Amino acid sequence: MTKRVFTQTFCAVGAIIERDGKILLVQENITYTPNHPDHLKWNQPAGWLDVGENPIDAAAREVLEETGLEFKPTALIGIYSLVKENLTHFYGDTPHVIKLIFRGEVVGGKERPQEGEIAALNWFTPDEIYAMGPEALRDVDIKQEVKDYLAGKAIPLSTLNHTANP
Repeated sequence: MTKRVFTQTFCAVGAIIERDGKILLVQENITYTPNHPDHLKWNQPAGWLDVGENPIDAAAREVLEETGLEFKPTALIGIYSLVKENLTHFYGDTPHVIKLIFRGEVVGGKERPQEGEIAALNWFTPDEIYAMGPEALRDVDIKQEVKDYLAGKAIPLSTLNHTANP
């Protein structure tokens, strides 16, 4: 059985951001982990949910950190369960992440990649994203997330309840 570490959530938050029919992706710059298989792959702005953090606030934080854009989540696109078997050889175990992906609007900020962690930002058409394989995309479920976004999936934010048990 896999050892559970309860000081780290196994959840990531992210956003699908559209402008002029194109979707914003960030190019991962994983220089802090030598030879990481996801180095220089494309991903939606996303990251780990910090312990105790409201997932809605976390999505806005991750977008700001990685892109410089102020993002206001307006709905949840979906909840995605991703088993990353491609990383088993790297970690010696198989990561399994639950991803909360949001839609929303950019309300400010200046577009710029996060120094050290993001190599580049780029806007891609949905067809360009659908044509990317695992050698280019960090997570192949991004294709489904984009399809769900374009289909208008929008789960109300009120569905997500965040509570701290005192």
